[in-house]
Amino acid sequence: MTIKFKTHYETLARIAARLEEGDADIDEVLPLLEEAKAAYAACQERLEAVRRALGDAPAEVPDSDELEV
Repeated sequence: MTIKFKTHYETLARIAARLEEGDADIDEVLPLLEEAKAAYAACQERLEAVRRALGDAPAEVPDSDELEV
């Protein structure tokens, strides 16, 4: 089963929160960064796949205040 984008994103958020706490043991930091790097790469890969699937869609999604309703 493929891990979903949301799961990878939640992994990034969890790791960021853990590191922002500032009390991560030095022995935890490298494994956390390696896990974050893998999750980030998976998110990037999925976003690129969606962009390719959309074809002519803009490369960047505009901010919500730039969208016309």
